[in-house]
Amino acid sequence: MGRKGTMIEKEINSDYLDETITLKLYQPESFSPLYKYHICIMQDGDDYYQMGRIATLSDRLHDSEEIMNTIFVGIHYQDKYDRREKYHPNGKQNEAYIKFLVAEVVPLLDRELPTYHMGKSRALMGDSLAGTLAFMTALKYPNTFGKVIMQSPLVDEDVLAAAENAKDIYSIDIYHTIGTEETAVDTTSDGQVDFLTPNRTLNNYLQEKGASYTYHELEGGQHTWKYWQKDMKRVLTSMFGGF
Repeated sequence: MGRKGTMIEKEINSDYLDETITLKLYQPESFSPLYKYHICIMQDGDDYYQMGRIATLSDRLHDSEEIMNTIFVGIHYQDKYDRREKYHPNGKQNEAYIKFLVAEVVPLLDRELPTYHMGKSRALMGDSLAGTLAFMTALKYPNTFGKVIMQSPLVDEDVLAAAENAKDIYSIDIYHTIGTEETAVDTTSDGQVDFLTPNRTLNNYLQEKGASYTYHELEGGQHTWKYWQKDMKRVLTSMFGGF
């Protein structure tokens, strides 16, 4: 069965990153400039489309009216080293990449699409290190990004400190998952890392702060798309299902 929606590619010649980056936009079949749309910006964008099956889910959930009008925007990386430099809190291009999202991606989407121009209508979504980026970016720019979806994010001391010191965390809706077997995850530069324990610590921080927050531990869940994809319907209906 073919896709019902429309995939559109737009390029940004980024001044912050000094490279050309492609955005892949998936519009629902019912798209019309007469309607307003929520935006979900996905790092690891090709993975979300291919392994997360976002386009298929978008078709199904728009048809069944289980989610609001939403356009999905995928942004991908060059390779695993480029990914780390952009997504990791200590990556050499992390600050520039966040500015790219705020000062180049968002203005383009607001200019090209019928959006709400409001933080609550914009979500950042990511798995693993991309989830870390989503969370850290929203903490810095809560008026720009009012929703965060992080699936099995890398949580280190920088992330915990940012969560503990965040002042506007109450304005962000957060969806957070971690698998119960993510205790020895292979990483690009740090070898095997325990993701489960620090994610539980982050959960405690966010619960104590009283944030608008949804947390799930995926039983038996490992650090793979097999588990993230199974949770995608709940992700989307939880974050974009309010009518």
